[in-house]
Amino acid sequence: MPTKRGQAQRAENEIRIRAAKDRLLCGDIPPRGKCDVKPLASEAAVDRTAFYGTRPYSDLRVEFGRRLNAMREAGGIPDPREAQVARLKAGNTRLRERFAQSERTINELIDFRSQPLAQLAAQHEEIVRLREAAAGTSTVSRLPAPRTTVIGTGS
Repeated sequence: MPTKRGQAQRAENEIRIRAAKDRLLCGDIPPRGKCDVKPLASEAAVDRTAFYGTRPYSDLRVEFGRRLNAMREAGGIPDPREAQVARLKAGNTRLRERFAQSERTINELIDFRSQPLAQLAAQHEEIVRLREAAAGTSTVSRLPAPRTTVIGTGS
């Protein structure tokens, strides 16, 4: 049977655990910490093993886990690192989509550019062929090059 001092100590520990649980679930998480049993035990100054199995505070761990899961399902993530990871994953997905769209646009522009270039090359070849054909026949006469006239400045 626990002594009065042991009962008082357990009651104090439960008060500290509940207070730490409330702080963690409100987002007051220590630096480099997570919202789980390890910082809960640390914040309450209780040995972490007391939360597992049939130990005295396992019911408080279960309650903490239940409230944490309910908050996560409701969209309120108390762990800022988890929120940051979720935000970064969403940003990464958006960037991948933008990158894929950019690649598609670049490929379309390359195709668009190559069509007129191919047409210009074909037209150039046709002009060269026609010039060669015209140079070989005596019935076609070339026109003289246009004269360039210099416009005076009026002096």
